[in-house]
Amino acid sequence: MMQTFRFAGFGALLASVILQLSDLALAQTEPTPAAPKTETFGRWSTTMDEVNTGEDVRKTCAASTVFFDANGTSGTLTLAISNGDVLPPGGYPSLIIAVRNSDLPKGDNVPAVFRDVNDKIKAGFHLIADEQWMMDNKPETTLAILRAMRRTSALDVSFADTPVATISMDGFTKAYRYLGTSCGFPTGDVAP
Repeated sequence: MMQTFRFAGFGALLASVILQLSDLALAQTEPTPAAPKTETFGRWSTTMDEVNTGEDVRKTCAASTVFFDANGTSGTLTLAISNGDVLPPGGYPSLIIAVRNSDLPKGDNVPAVFRDVNDKIKAGFHLIADEQWMMDNKPETTLAILRAMRRTSALDVSFADTPVATISMDGFTKAYRYLGTSCGFPTGDVAP
Protein backbone atom coordinates (compact mmCIF):
# COMPACT_ATOMS: atom_id res chain seq x y z
CA MET A 1 0.00 0.00 0.00
CA MET A 2 2.83 2.33 0.81
CA GLN A 3 4.32 1.98 -2.68
CA THR A 4 1.03 2.91 -4.34
CA PHE A 5 0.81 6.06 -2.24
CA ARG A 6 4.34 7.07 -3.17
CA PHE A 7 3.68 6.40 -6.83
CA ALA A 8 0.47 8.46 -6.73
CA GLY A 9 2.35 11.26 -4.98
CA PHE A 10 5.16 11.06 -7.51
CA GLY A 11 2.59 11.16 -10.35
CA ALA A 12 1.02 14.33 -8.92
CA LEU A 13 4.46 15.88 -8.50
CA LEU A 14 5.42 14.92 -12.05
CA ALA A 15 2.16 16.36 -13.42
CA SER A 16 2.80 19.60 -11.51
CA VAL A 17 6.35 19.89 -12.89
CA ILE A 18 5.13 19.22 -16.45
CA LEU A 19 2.50 21.95 -16.10
CA GLN A 20 5.11 24.40 -14.79
CA LEU A 21 7.52 23.57 -17.61
CA SER A 22 4.71 23.90 -20.13
CA ASP A 23 3.82 27.35 -18.73
CA LEU A 24 7.49 28.36 -18.90
CA ALA A 25 7.76 27.20 -22.53
CA LEU A 26 4.61 29.15 -23.47
CA ALA A 27 5.92 32.27 -21.75
CA GLN A 28 9.19 32.02 -23.69
CA THR A 29 7.42 31.89 -27.05
CA GLU A 30 5.50 35.11 -26.44
CA PRO A 31 7.48 38.16 -27.61
CA THR A 32 8.75 40.43 -24.89
CA PRO A 33 8.06 44.07 -25.74
CA ALA A 34 11.17 46.19 -26.01
CA ALA A 35 11.54 49.14 -23.70
CA PRO A 36 10.86 52.48 -25.42
CA LYS A 37 13.99 54.26 -26.63
CA THR A 38 14.45 57.77 -25.28
CA GLU A 39 16.80 60.60 -26.16
CA THR A 40 17.16 64.18 -24.96
CA PHE A 41 18.04 67.13 -27.17
CA GLY A 42 18.25 70.44 -25.33
CA ARG A 43 14.84 70.98 -23.72
CA TRP A 44 13.15 68.33 -25.91
CA SER A 45 12.82 64.63 -25.08
CA THR A 46 11.99 61.94 -27.61
CA THR A 47 10.51 58.49 -27.26
CA MET A 48 10.27 55.71 -29.83
CA ASP A 49 8.19 52.67 -28.97
CA GLU A 50 7.96 49.52 -31.10
CA VAL A 51 5.21 46.92 -31.05
CA ASN A 52 5.49 43.78 -33.15
CA THR A 53 1.93 42.94 -34.24
CA GLY A 54 3.00 39.66 -35.81
CA GLU A 55 2.36 41.12 -39.25
CA ASP A 56 4.58 44.19 -39.00
CA VAL A 57 6.39 46.42 -36.53
CA ARG A 58 4.48 49.54 -35.48
CA LYS A 59 6.60 52.42 -34.30
CA THR A 60 5.19 55.34 -32.36
CA CYS A 61 7.49 58.34 -32.15
CA ALA A 62 7.00 61.38 -29.94
CA ALA A 63 8.93 64.51 -29.02
CA SER A 64 7.92 66.67 -26.06
CA THR A 65 9.02 69.73 -24.20
CA VAL A 66 7.86 71.09 -20.88
CA PHE A 67 6.82 74.72 -20.45
CA PHE A 68 5.42 76.92 -17.70
CA ASP A 69 2.49 79.27 -18.23
CA ALA A 70 2.23 82.75 -16.71
CA ASN A 71 0.81 81.24 -13.48
CA GLY A 72 3.77 78.87 -13.13
CA THR A 73 1.72 75.81 -14.11
CA SER A 74 3.66 73.24 -16.09
CA GLY A 75 2.46 71.91 -19.42
CA THR A 76 3.76 70.01 -22.41
CA LEU A 77 3.90 70.48 -26.15
CA THR A 78 4.12 67.08 -27.85
CA LEU A 79 4.57 65.97 -31.44
CA ALA A 80 3.41 62.39 -32.08
CA ILE A 81 3.39 60.18 -35.18
CA SER A 82 3.31 56.48 -36.01
CA ASN A 83 4.78 54.67 -38.99
CA GLY A 84 1.19 53.54 -39.63
CA ASP A 85 0.08 57.17 -40.12
CA VAL A 86 0.34 59.22 -43.26
CA LEU A 87 3.95 60.36 -43.06
CA PRO A 88 5.57 63.59 -44.27
CA PRO A 89 5.21 65.15 -46.72
CA GLY A 90 1.63 63.80 -46.96
CA GLY A 91 0.94 64.38 -43.27
CA TYR A 92 2.87 65.61 -40.25
CA PRO A 93 3.03 64.73 -36.55
CA SER A 94 0.06 65.64 -34.40
CA LEU A 95 0.63 68.62 -32.11
CA ILE A 96 -0.81 68.22 -28.62
CA ILE A 97 -0.75 70.81 -25.86
CA ALA A 98 -1.50 69.73 -22.30
CA VAL A 99 -1.76 72.25 -19.46
CA ARG A 100 -3.98 72.73 -16.41
CA ASN A 101 -5.41 76.15 -17.10
CA SER A 102 -9.14 76.63 -16.60
CA ASP A 103 -8.97 80.00 -18.42
CA LEU A 104 -8.26 78.30 -21.76
CA PRO A 105 -11.24 77.74 -24.07
CA LYS A 106 -12.76 74.27 -24.32
CA GLY A 107 -14.49 72.49 -27.19
CA ASP A 108 -13.87 72.21 -30.91
CA ASN A 109 -12.41 74.77 -33.28
CA VAL A 110 -10.45 76.68 -30.66
CA PRO A 111 -8.52 79.36 -32.58
CA ALA A 112 -4.82 79.33 -31.78
CA VAL A 113 -1.89 81.50 -32.76
CA PHE A 114 1.77 80.48 -32.84
CA ARG A 115 3.99 83.55 -32.93
CA ASP A 116 7.70 84.08 -33.19
CA VAL A 117 9.61 87.24 -34.05
CA ASN A 118 8.77 87.00 -37.78
CA ASP A 119 5.65 84.87 -38.11
CA LYS A 120 2.12 84.61 -36.81
CA ILE A 121 0.56 81.27 -37.73
CA LYS A 122 -3.11 80.62 -37.08
CA ALA A 123 -4.36 77.10 -36.36
CA GLY A 124 -7.37 75.34 -34.90
CA PHE A 125 -7.37 73.05 -31.87
CA HIS A 126 -9.96 70.83 -30.23
CA LEU A 127 -10.18 69.46 -26.73
CA ILE A 128 -9.36 65.72 -26.75
CA ALA A 129 -9.32 65.16 -23.00
CA ASP A 130 -9.53 67.26 -19.90
CA GLU A 131 -6.73 69.83 -20.24
CA GLN A 132 -5.40 68.41 -23.54
CA TRP A 133 -5.84 70.05 -26.94
CA MET A 134 -4.89 68.59 -30.32
CA MET A 135 -4.29 70.68 -33.40
CA ASP A 136 -6.52 70.06 -36.39
CA ASN A 137 -3.79 68.51 -38.49
CA LYS A 138 -3.88 70.26 -41.86
CA PRO A 139 -0.53 69.50 -43.53
CA GLU A 140 0.14 73.05 -44.70
CA THR A 141 -0.58 74.58 -41.27
CA THR A 142 1.41 71.94 -39.40
CA LEU A 143 4.34 72.37 -41.78
CA ALA A 144 4.31 76.15 -41.25
CA ILE A 145 4.33 75.71 -37.46
CA LEU A 146 7.09 73.09 -37.57
CA ARG A 147 9.22 75.40 -39.72
CA ALA A 148 8.63 78.27 -37.28
CA MET A 149 9.62 75.96 -34.41
CA ARG A 150 12.90 75.20 -36.20
CA ARG A 151 13.71 78.88 -36.89
CA THR A 152 13.03 80.39 -33.48
CA SER A 153 14.38 80.00 -29.98
CA ALA A 154 10.91 80.34 -28.41
CA LEU A 155 7.34 80.34 -29.67
CA ASP A 156 4.43 82.24 -28.08
CA VAL A 157 1.20 80.24 -28.13
CA SER A 158 -2.27 81.56 -27.40
CA PHE A 159 -5.78 80.11 -27.60
CA ALA A 160 -8.52 82.59 -28.55
CA ASP A 161 -6.41 85.56 -27.37
CA THR A 162 -5.66 83.83 -24.04
CA PRO A 163 -1.91 83.23 -23.66
CA VAL A 164 -0.93 79.59 -23.17
CA ALA A 165 2.84 80.04 -22.77
CA THR A 166 6.14 80.93 -24.36
CA ILE A 167 7.65 77.56 -25.29
CA SER A 168 11.39 76.97 -25.73
CA MET A 169 12.54 75.40 -29.00
CA ASP A 170 16.04 74.57 -27.71
CA GLY A 171 16.78 71.13 -29.20
CA PHE A 172 13.68 70.97 -31.39
CA THR A 173 15.52 70.51 -34.71
CA LYS A 174 17.53 67.51 -33.48
CA ALA A 175 14.41 66.03 -31.83
CA TYR A 176 12.46 66.36 -35.09
CA ARG A 177 15.25 64.70 -37.06
CA TYR A 178 15.23 61.86 -34.52
CA LEU A 179 11.48 61.38 -35.10
CA GLY A 180 12.11 61.12 -38.84
CA THR A 181 14.93 58.62 -38.43
CA SER A 182 12.96 56.54 -35.91
CA CYS A 183 9.64 56.42 -37.75
CA GLY A 184 11.03 56.47 -41.28
CA PHE A 185 10.11 59.78 -42.86
CA PRO A 186 12.13 62.57 -44.50
CA THR A 187 12.73 65.71 -42.45
CA GLY A 188 14.27 67.98 -45.10
CA ASP A 189 11.15 70.12 -45.51
CA VAL A 190 11.26 71.05 -41.80
CA ALA A 191 14.79 70.45 -40.57
CA PRO A 192 17.25 70.21 -43.48
